[in-house]
Parts: sequence; structure tokens; C-alpha cells
Amino acid sequence: MSTEKSPAGRRGGPPAPGALLLCRAESGSVAPAARLLRERMLVLGAGEGWSVLVPEGRPWREGTEPVDRVVTGWATALAVGAPWPVIALWWDADRAGFSLASGFRRPVGYVWLANGTPAGEDEAMRTFAARIGLDPVLDMRTLDLLTEPDPAADATSRLGGVLAVLTRAGVLAPPDLVPGEPADRLFQAARGRPGARLVEEREDGAPPQTPPTDRLAPTWPPPPATPAARTLALAELAVGLSLAIRGLRRRDGGWAVAGALLLAHGALGLAAHTLMRPRD
Repeated sequence: MSTEKSPAGRRGGPPAPGALLLCRAESGSVAPAARLLRERMLVLGAGEGWSVLVPEGRPWREGTEPVDRVVTGWATALAVGAPWPVIALWWDADRAGFSLASGFRRPVGYVWLANGTPAGEDEAMRTFAARIGLDPVLDMRTLDLLTEPDPAADATSRLGGVLAVLTRAGVLAPPDLVPGEPADRLFQAARGRPGARLVEEREDGAPPQTPPTDRLAPTWPPPPATPAARTLALAELAVGLSLAIRGLRRRDGGWAVAGALLLAHGALGLAAHTLMRPRD
């Protein structure tokens, strides 16, 4: 599948690190969940039933963690704590790729080297298509082309190909949010879009208020005093502990952060359930 060189490629220099997170939910549902990541982001619509999170990129701009680990951890934390999948698109000077997180399932993704050389597994692309609900024949044929050698396509243009396929699932990302652009440029572009909302941790440290119920799925998040809320909190604790241990063993800050966020959210949920549960 021949595609044009990415904007970064046409400028002649390697792309600076950047990322976009596509969430299969309206921005009113995404914003409260994203606030738990404690990172400055913008959220805006990206097609019917989709939103995009545009991170400011502090973790990788400060050089503490590579962009792929950071955003995969974010996507995992968001997807476990909410009933919708998250697709993290990321790129840096050496590689580009994506990662799909959905519920408690293991994230799946694909990677290309900077020059567009495929460096992932074909099975991962098939799993990605199935989980998103893409056409197993027509859409999969297009995705398969992205896993084949193509000297005319670099890594970020391959991501553009993935975005093109996702339009068939309803994704319609704003045209100025282009894979390959640096995080600060994407953030400024998103800031100027109609409907963009700033997502960041509240200065007083208080948990975010629950948005109006008409902007969430009817049963999500479950009310604190219900059995469903307790089940969710326990699941978040279990998955958070597993991710935190994995991150510590591998010295992977992205997984460790995701685990810590889930542990904290699960503990808060369990405490809220205990305090608000009706007494006999």
C-alpha cells in the first residue's frame, strides 16, 4: 500500500515524539476517566461515538519514559476503568505504532521502524481488527497491506493508513491532528478546535465530580453503593497490582504508572462503597 511520506518525512527530519489516544466514547464520558491519569490533555470529538485525547507529553518530553510505554500504560488504565476501548497511536524518531486496550484483555498492537519497515506480528493486526469490529475481509485486506514492505511509506504514514481504516468504524479525527507531528504542536492545534476541553488533575486534589448521567452509559460508572461498584473496584485492584508488579520487574514505568492508577482508583472505589453502603 503506497502512501505519501508523512509531514515529518517531507521536512527531512525525524519526527519528535507524540501520541494520540482514540476512545470509543463521547468526550463527556472520556474527560472524567482521563482526569485520573493526572496528565494535562485535551479531549475533543473524533467522529460519532469517538473522542480523541491529545496529551501535552510531559513524561516523554522530560526524557523519563519512552512514548510507547507511557501511552500504552495510559490506554490500559483507561480501558480497564471504563467500558470502552482505547487505541493509542504513538511515534518517535525510531519507530511508530499503535496499541489497543480493551477491558481486562491483554493490549494488542503493531510497530513499524522509522522507514516504514514492519516490525510487528500479523496475528496482532488480525486481533486488532476483530476487537474493533472491522470487516474481516475488506478492512483486513487493507490492514494486511500495512504489514508488507513498501519503500514509499514511512512509519507515520503507516499510522495514517490505520486511521484511514478506522474511519469505517466511525473515527473521524480532526484533520490537523496528524501522526508524526510533535506533541506540543498537536496540543496547540487541538486547543484551537471547537469543543476542545482541557483535562487535568484538580488543584485541590479532590476527585473529579461525576458528569451528568445523560452523558454516560446508563449503568456506567455504577453507583458507589451497589454490588457492581464493589466488583469493579476489586477488579481494578487485582489488575492494578498485576500491572504494578509487571512494571517493577521489567523496570517499565508505563506499566507501573498504569498499575498505580488502577490501584488508587480501585481503593477509592472500595472505600466509597464501604462508606455509602446502607447499614442494616
